[in-house]
Amino acid sequence: MSKRLIVTADDFGASEAVNTAVEDGHKHGVLTAASLMVAAPGAGDAVALAKKTPTLRVGLHLVLVEGRPLLTPAALPDLVTPEGLFRSDMGRMGVEIFFTPRVRRQLAAEIQAQFEAFAATDLELDHVNTHKHYHLHPTLSGLILNIGRRFGMKASRAPIEPRTVLAAVEPDAAPPPAWVTEPWARLVRARYRRAGIAMADQVFGLAWSGAMTPERVAGIIRNLPDGLSEIYLHPAAHGGFDGAASGYAYACEAQALTCAETRAAITQSGAVLGAFSDFKAS
Repeated sequence: MSKRLIVTADDFGASEAVNTAVEDGHKHGVLTAASLMVAAPGAGDAVALAKKTPTLRVGLHLVLVEGRPLLTPAALPDLVTPEGLFRSDMGRMGVEIFFTPRVRRQLAAEIQAQFEAFAATDLELDHVNTHKHYHLHPTLSGLILNIGRRFGMKASRAPIEPRTVLAAVEPDAAPPPAWVTEPWARLVRARYRRAGIAMADQVFGLAWSGAMTPERVAGIIRNLPDGLSEIYLHPAAHGGFDGAASGYAYACEAQALTCAETRAAITQSGAVLGAFSDFKAS
């Protein structure tokens, strides 16, 4: 199989609008996997959906920034706002994570709690990734690796997105190189692969996050490189739910999963659809 493709929905469990789009994208489209936010308002509904849809592979979407923690604010005094949500100042928080043992202990406790919550669902752990790709922080990537292996973590994500493919899709609107994220992503991929963690060769969804239109998704698939690729999206039946990102075209991304253009592009590319668990078993 020269081209293997994983199509993932992030933020599974964020709301019932997201869960509805995930179910539709899997049953009537090309979605193969979803990444579960275990502390999100719709997590219970998402788990119930996954259990009645065993062909949908589910992983853990660790939320450590800009979201709802699993532990109480009292257990995470350095990580949360007065409202009890994770902080959004990722740069400053990253410095504190690196230099302050107290902050690292709090993060380790929250990471452990989220892995435990996923394990309690009895779903098979297909993969592990993080909200806002925060595991590109070297300290966080190490914590996740050390804790995750105890819970059967076998696959993760490094957002290394070939700009040549994006330029082929939209020659006049290709994003600039990812000078900030890609060096860290390459370090994480190398570190995790050395530890036996499966990683895709290329990942799509970073530059056009929240704007993965049917045309863009089909174009990426038509220009898919050889090897294992992952395309991740943020589908939902509609926006406006609690925690929805401003400006994200949720319904448009959901449409990209089910439209005829996307299915035709997969047929044309010859790519084999699956998830990490499927390809590891093949």
